[in-house]
Amino acid sequence: MTASEAAAPDGTAVRVALWRALHAHIDAPPRIFADDLGLRLVAPADDWRHRPDMDPDFTRPSRVSIVVRSRFIEDLVLQESARVSLSTRRSSATSRLRRCSRWRGRPD
Repeated sequence: MTASEAAAPDGTAVRVALWRALHAHIDAPPRIFADDLGLRLVAPADDWRHRPDMDPDFTRPSRVSIVVRSRFIEDLVLQESARVSLSTRRSSATSRLRRCSRWRGRPD
């Protein structure tokens, strides 16, 4: 593998990013999400919608499955990060309370 090959984004990752953008641009509401970050990161040529793997009708089933799976994973990550954050805050508050109890000469 050459250095330029290693620096190039994976073709599947590019396709997923473009399908997510295509969903945001052409699919009827309600949209699963509006995401153009991948499109901006990939920065494709202006004619990216004319790629064979961007045909709106042919790619619809695959595109929908990718978009739904992406949304599910993003929601799961947000849910778990909120849970971990709350757990961390609780353990930090408990630790502070224990230190305060010891400082005041009270048992844990």
